Amino acid sequence: MREGRRRALAEFRRRHDELAAGGGVPAALAHSPGASRQWVSDELTQAAHTVAERTRAEADFRLGALWRRTATAVWGAVALLLAGQAVTAALGAGWTTGRTAGLVAALAGAAALTAAARLHRARGGVLAPVIGEDNRLSTSRAVAAVWVLLASYSVLVLAVGLAAAPGSDARARLLAGPDLERGAGLLTVLALSCAAAVAAQRTVALRVRAQRLQKVRADRPRAADLLTDDSGRGSFTDVQYVLVSGVAAVFAAVRLARRPGELPDLPWGLALLVAISAVTYLAGKYAEGGRPVILSVVRSREVGDLDAPIRTGDDIEIRGSGFVPPGAEAPDRLARTTVRIGAVHVHVPLVPVAGGFANPADAVLTVPVPVEVEPGRVEVQVITAAGVETNRYPIDVLD
Repeated sequence: MREGRRRALAEFRRRHDELAAGGGVPAALAHSPGASRQWVSDELTQAAHTVAERTRAEADFRLGALWRRTATAVWGAVALLLAGQAVTAALGAGWTTGRTAGLVAALAGAAALTAAARLHRARGGVLAPVIGEDNRLSTSRAVAAVWVLLASYSVLVLAVGLAAAPGSDARARLLAGPDLERGAGLLTVLALSCAAAVAAQRTVALRVRAQRLQKVRADRPRAADLLTDDSGRGSFTDVQYVLVSGVAAVFAAVRLARRPGELPDLPWGLALLVAISAVTYLAGKYAEGGRPVILSVVRSREVGDLDAPIRTGDDIEIRGSGFVPPGAEAPDRLARTTVRIGAVHVHVPLVPVAGGFANPADAVLTVPVPVEVEPGRVEVQVITAAGVETNRYPIDVLD
């Protein structure tokens, strides 16, 4: 499956480079720039669809096989915990009831996560709850999941310790461990992270439905999704949220290791820092994206051509922004870009150049005006690969 994708990708790149250099065009079409451009676009679109089909098949296979890796990672964490406890026990006061409670709680949690991973093996195993609707790892869900696991593990350690407590005094101390004054900071951060995950999902869904945010489904989830935007570029809001939450979670884990008989006492200053980070993340979610817009439409002029009004058969250049959504840079998705001219839908042709495509671009599209367009005033509208429509821009088409 992977080899088939590699062969299809190599063939597409070879074909792309050949056509970008001006070779491979049939002699019968070479005299017509418009016909040869459309033929080149169709050839590349067909090859890109083949690559996309192989890529999706490989992605589904890898996602289905991921559950074993996630289960292995969970049990690897348990092994590291055991090794750490053994080392600290040898250097410290020996093996204690708290260490036993921590290990038993880890084994019980790992067994539950392994069962959940097998149940959701077609969706990435343990990672299934943190994969968003766009098939990317969700930063807000991942952060919330870390706090949920940490809080659940802390309570499980207390429960195991209470069951193994040797006397009434020890049981009384453990029963006082979950008191609110000790775990208020942890519970506050847990509530904030879960609320941020729900609010982020709701914000994205509403903005997509209102066509204020363009979302394109990814081929498969990647670890880099936690720190990048949909186009793969580093995102400040995501990075700071993961960094601050990760540092706070490490602090809480250390406090739990030092005092396994209590909920981690997270200081209010650290809880406030996480809250500020979560608000910044949500503000970034609300501010990102935007609806694509047409700013102007002009007649495309070749070198040596005379200035003239727009007529059927001419190329028009549509200028604006947001024509290529983040994550839609793949050729098969670029080929989905469409322009509505009056009642006629025109697929934007792919124009290959060295290293990529000159058309379509995020700020400029070039399309021909078909002869089916009725002369007179017509409206131009771009439909992106995400299915979002721009504003309507009127132009005059002459006979």
